[in-house]
Amino acid sequence: MGTGDYIRLFITLCVAGASIWMFVEIIKRRIQYIALATPVTWNDRQSSSKATLEIITHSKLLRDIRSGLLHIIYFYGFLSLQLGALDLMLKGLFGVPLIPWMPLYGYFSWLQEWIVMIVLVAIILGAFRRYGERLPRLKRGAKPSVVYWFIGLLMLSVLFSVSFERLIHNNASTSTTTYAPISHVLASSLQSLGVDQGSQIAEIGFEISWWLHLLILLSFLIYVPQSKHFHLLVAPINLWYKRSVPIGQLSHIDLENEEAESFGVGHIHAFTQKQMLDLYACVECGRCTNVCPATSTGKILSPMHMIIKLRDHATEKGAAITSKSPWLPQGLWKQPPWGIGDLTQGAHVMNMMCNITDQPQTSERTSQVNNAQVATMPDYSKWKADISATMNKQSNAWQFDAARNPLQLELIGDVMTEEEIWSCTTCRNCEEQCPVGNEHVDKIIDMRRHLVLMEGSMPTDAQRALQNIERQSNPWGISRSERADWLKDCQKKTGITIETMKERQASAIKTDILLWVGSMGSYDNRSRKLLYDLIRLLTHARINFAVLGLEEKSSGDTARRIGNEMLYQELAQQNIETIHRYNVERIVTPCPHTFHTFKKEYPQLGLAAHIEVYHHTELLDELIQQGKLKPNYRLDETITLHDSCYLGRYNGLYDAPRRILQAIPGVILKEMERSRENAMCCGAGGGLMWMEEHSGTRVNYARTAQALEVQPTMISSACPYCLTMLEDGVKALVEDGSIATKDIAEVLATSVLGVIESEQSLNSDVRDPS
Repeated sequence: MGTGDYIRLFITLCVAGASIWMFVEIIKRRIQYIALATPVTWNDRQSSSKATLEIITHSKLLRDIRSGLLHIIYFYGFLSLQLGALDLMLKGLFGVPLIPWMPLYGYFSWLQEWIVMIVLVAIILGAFRRYGERLPRLKRGAKPSVVYWFIGLLMLSVLFSVSFERLIHNNASTSTTTYAPISHVLASSLQSLGVDQGSQIAEIGFEISWWLHLLILLSFLIYVPQSKHFHLLVAPINLWYKRSVPIGQLSHIDLENEEAESFGVGHIHAFTQKQMLDLYACVECGRCTNVCPATSTGKILSPMHMIIKLRDHATEKGAAITSKSPWLPQGLWKQPPWGIGDLTQGAHVMNMMCNITDQPQTSERTSQVNNAQVATMPDYSKWKADISATMNKQSNAWQFDAARNPLQLELIGDVMTEEEIWSCTTCRNCEEQCPVGNEHVDKIIDMRRHLVLMEGSMPTDAQRALQNIERQSNPWGISRSERADWLKDCQKKTGITIETMKERQASAIKTDILLWVGSMGSYDNRSRKLLYDLIRLLTHARINFAVLGLEEKSSGDTARRIGNEMLYQELAQQNIETIHRYNVERIVTPCPHTFHTFKKEYPQLGLAAHIEVYHHTELLDELIQQGKLKPNYRLDETITLHDSCYLGRYNGLYDAPRRILQAIPGVILKEMERSRENAMCCGAGGGLMWMEEHSGTRVNYARTAQALEVQPTMISSACPYCLTMLEDGVKALVEDGSIATKDIAEVLATSVLGVIESEQSLNSDVRDPS
């Protein structure tokens, strides 16, 4: 090695050493920010093998096949090209290749060049999707484009380095071109431009390309942990340490903890360290926002922006607390040495004064739909999910204010507005789509808990519903003494007398199944219709069941999703006590919300592990398979099925409802574009069943329009909430009443038992709680 080689080696080591130091220091500082949050037990995690398989296969990313394939190319291309980068460094510093044996090195070079080209093409396609197709879910601007320039220039620097190297060694046209499919062509092009083999220009070209490759690579190394690309390191960890609790189960709050200063999350560090890890794992791919029912109908909530805002706030507040700048090398000269100094000046904050026009209100849009449109395949594009309004609101409202102190910002108000927090339907589609395992719903519920339990702040509608549940154990506030009135009405309409568990116990008769009716079935006239058909089916199948009658109370799901954990736990403990007192072993309910709460959340409060909880579609499907229910009557209906969030995404029940419908002669099942795991919420979850929407389009109208696009004669569901929302949607969009909305139990009862009673008779003498 000559003097020049030693100088090059010295400069390389200094630059690389400084870059690696900054890379490590940036990560350490962000770990410090995460450590400020509430400690968590990291042993509670999902299977490492499952997480590893998800990382390797990119299974969730591939749900959008084009984006998924591009990301696979970026991911595996970038990993494999690190060997090429090492090879280039060795040749530039010491003149030796990574693999000293031919033709093995030749095959390695051939593969590296093709990978470089494939990654380069993928970068161009990725940029086109963002700036050409302009996908609404993808952010645009200078920051999102930086990575395209980094990777694109990195790939070009590799190609030019190996091309100039061929010219230096006079082998631009030798037999080694077999192993250089790209660099051979590029070297020949450079020759035609006057760069001769073995010339000084070729040597200078190699030096420039080599140093550019090194500097771009090291700059990218420093940039990654300071950008959304930190997910390259954090996402695998986030997936490995994903909570092992049942899907959708909210965290338990110990309300008797005398040391607790507050409940819920009122400041950023009240989140757990795992929740903070979520923030830095975010890819900003927008998949969560793209499927969010609130975002899609013009509300201010965007799950992606929520994560971004919480991450920005956590970083700025963490930097202010630790006096460690999150940005290097900027922090080295903007602050005193080593990034230590006053970082309390300047913070991002929500500025809701920005003038962004909302979508037209629902009431104005409803009148545009009429019978003639429906009869002639109407255009439902006006109801199509559109996230652009919310994307614009969020990008305009989240602004940096140099005068604000991050230590003085309020998490709820300055970072997350109450309007955002109360727009969530808790449908979990955001979490289902997230490729890095982020959980959005629990963060929103934790903030709701703080608002409700610590500040007593909530929408008037929600407050009224909670007060009614607390006083009368139902959201309408109807007297709890009327909860069992449906028993007499059922006997009148169906001729079936149903006994209560109390009566069965007095008669010493063992009961196989407890039918948990729920508040909807007990009070709502429309829900009673599906309840009565369910009872007819169970009686026809000779199922031994009973109900609680007046002893039944609200399951507490609404209270918990709104944020009143205290009321939820009170109701849950009373219900658990009642269930245990009657030695119940099997529970069936037509309400997915009750089903989920009993199955996955009551065990947190002591519900016996041996008790089996079923949704009515599970039981009906089982009875059909056993031959106890036989759908004999033909129904010439084209049915589209709406998947309830709490039945599907929360509990994975997609097939049972479909098997029931497919077992009915004459039924044609047509799937909506958004179905199963990606089904859009009806808008009733998260307590929003009892709250009015004040901006954008009504969620249930948008979902109903999606159902009507497949031209069904009937829309079916398996949830009393969904049924109510879809029926309201059909009444608004289809004025001639030509489209029916029915629960699966109602459809099955018609096929098994035939037409028993007219709709009019079922509606009579039933109290309408609305």
